[in-house]
Amino acid sequence: MPRAGLDAGSVTAAGAALADEIGFDRLSMGLLAERLGVKAPSLYKHVAGQADLSHRIGILAMTEIADAIGEATRGRAGRDALVAGADAMRTYALEHPGRYTAGNAARPGGPDDPLRAAVDRLFASWSAMLRGYRLDPDQEIHVLRLLRSTLHGFASLEATGGFRIGIDVDDSFTWVVRFIDQGLRTTRQ
Repeated sequence: MPRAGLDAGSVTAAGAALADEIGFDRLSMGLLAERLGVKAPSLYKHVAGQADLSHRIGILAMTEIADAIGEATRGRAGRDALVAGADAMRTYALEHPGRYTAGNAARPGGPDDPLRAAVDRLFASWSAMLRGYRLDPDQEIHVLRLLRSTLHGFASLEATGGFRIGIDVDDSFTWVVRFIDQGLRTTRQ
């Protein structure tokens, strides 16, 4: 019989919190069971194993990032939306490093995999953020890739202490977002 209070959702949430604390690469079923005060085999009543847990954390992360960007950009357009969305992504990556890593590592399975819906939701948040720039639809995918790679790279380097030059990192981030905004405004057709 499954332990009262544990289900797939609570095990996933606990795994995500532990991944944020110790690092996604160090997360294991044994450490999670210890954190939850159960034996590792009892976790298999709720998740199929380490790969399933990691996948579920990835889905959670993609959903949370989409929600954070959507909430931050609601009612904003153009530069205001870009700044708010970029800040939301950076903040999420820094506050939830384990689950952020899981979200980037997750790969969709079959057509009904909930990860597909979570990733679609994330891209919809990004697309809504860009709407004020009135981009040609053929350019939007390029811009989405630019944003994801630039902001992901910045947040990942920041999270690992990769910026060691004595200039304020917040100032650099503001500069990067302003630079992207200027480029997007000149890209309009």
